[in-house]
Amino acid sequence: MAKILLIDDDEGLAEPLRQYFNKFDLELVNELHPADGIQRLAAGDIDLVILDVMLPDQDGFHVCKQIRKTSSIPIVMLTARGDVMDRVVGLEIGADDYLPKPFEPRELVARIQNVLKRIEARYRPGEPLRYGELEIDIERQSVCINGRPVSLTTMEYRLLALLARTPGRNFTRDDILNALKGVDTEIYSRSVDILVSRLRHKLKPLDFIKTVWGSGYTFIGPAT
Repeated sequence: MAKILLIDDDEGLAEPLRQYFNKFDLELVNELHPADGIQRLAAGDIDLVILDVMLPDQDGFHVCKQIRKTSSIPIVMLTARGDVMDRVVGLEIGADDYLPKPFEPRELVARIQNVLKRIEARYRPGEPLRYGELEIDIERQSVCINGRPVSLTTMEYRLLALLARTPGRNFTRDDILNALKGVDTEIYSRSVDILVSRLRHKLKPLDFIKTVWGSGYTFIGPAT
């Protein structure tokens, strides 16, 4: 079940949407304020964000820019304003789709499903993951930058593949430790930071692995 985060200050919107989304195997969680929404997103278990443009404290455009600094998670923006330029600006700063208010819940669900399908299609089994100059061949367990092979240890490769398969997700150190069990029994929490540092060095000048302060790490980068 995909988990959807709604960031909208309309207190009456979330509950009917939550009940409607359940019919389509979608779980909805919501936050009324931008700062709470960004903090909730950092938990790392969200698959898509529905973001209202008209928010207290800061508008949705600013929130979208903040999210895009650290995450490539899909974003569908909502607005009570029908201005075409609003839609253009939203898409230019990184939104995946745009829906004006008032809207039909079924149309919103359809747009969410379409966005999630597009994201899933980027990562077909058997096909390399490509992020600009970076190519990760999961089947061959090889990594190239601009066609040049990058020499990685087993742990470094496993870490990169883990992060790159779900860009935008925040992986805690415990998540990484659990995923790497069996690769090296001597890996500890502090070792994760060292491992990330080594991997970043080998991927230079690319900078796709971002630190989520106080939590863990996430992979960002435009899929091609």
